[in-house]
Amino acid sequence: MSYKAIALQLTCQTINSCQTRDEAEVVMLQSIERIERQIAASIGLIGRDTLLIVVPEFFLTGPPTDETIEQWREKGALDIDGRIYEALSAMVQRQQIYFSGNAYEQDPFFPELYFQTSFIIGPSGDVLLRYRRLNAMFTPTPHDVWELYLDAYGYDSLFPVVKTNIGNLACIASEDILYPEMARCLAMRGAEVLIHSTSEISSPLLTQKNIAKRARAIENMAYVVSANSAGVVGNSLPSGTTDGGSKIIDPKGMVLAEAAYGESIVANADIDLAALREFRQRPAIGNLLARHRLELYAESYAKHSNYPPNTLLSQTAERSHFMRTQQEAIKKLYS
Repeated sequence: MSYKAIALQLTCQTINSCQTRDEAEVVMLQSIERIERQIAASIGLIGRDTLLIVVPEFFLTGPPTDETIEQWREKGALDIDGRIYEALSAMVQRQQIYFSGNAYEQDPFFPELYFQTSFIIGPSGDVLLRYRRLNAMFTPTPHDVWELYLDAYGYDSLFPVVKTNIGNLACIASEDILYPEMARCLAMRGAEVLIHSTSEISSPLLTQKNIAKRARAIENMAYVVSANSAGVVGNSLPSGTTDGGSKIIDPKGMVLAEAAYGESIVANADIDLAALREFRQRPAIGNLLARHRLELYAESYAKHSNYPPNTLLSQTAERSHFMRTQQEAIKKLYS
């Protein structure tokens, strides 16, 4: 099977100036209406075999700036069963696509926190997959409430892969692409297409994330569909700080399509599942998955701990706490 995917490069309208949740949701709903018009026009231009649309990190809200964890949870973190997800579901049903994005999300098990969540919605309108970002600087993660998170959802929830008629799909959020273990854990669970919603500094130079995207594709013999923003407007940062470079990379690390700057559908390409599966099933020096000897590394990981889990079980989620924890981790690395 072959189909088209688009890493849809969008301008992200922030909600930082909004004073209430109702004001913020009005902005989000307006963004969804604008995005649906762009999706419909893109499919009309590229073709009805366009089945996967990936949008950037922060596409509904932008990132928090001066807000506390509590303030952002109340204003910018979506309800799992709320009207924003309902609007996204209705949009996806109308367009008959697979749609993936990234948003801040509340969780009933952790009412004082929020998580940054990548999701996939299928043509039926159902949320098929939720993946919580695992490595973040100032945002709570499942690792920060490790024991309680595992009790609530189990270990496999950390690395979800969904089997669909367009392949085995998985998400990697933002900077998680810089950690090889993230993509490998997804590949070990069968992931064929790694969906990367990001909001990153773009440059004609080879950035860290661009190196990582190609490396993750090669290491895991997988497609990478990476959607960056076309700028973030409405907060104090220069709007073009995170603009450009959305791309699709094939399982051999070749960039199939890449957007320049501004809102764009240039980052679109064919996803050839038959060729991917044939590549993975052929004994050869290039079959890195089949040649990977996982037992070699298990003991090294088991014997070392750096950034501690469970730190938010006893501390308030404030920027100062995250900074102190990283400083302590640095000391351990050099002790």
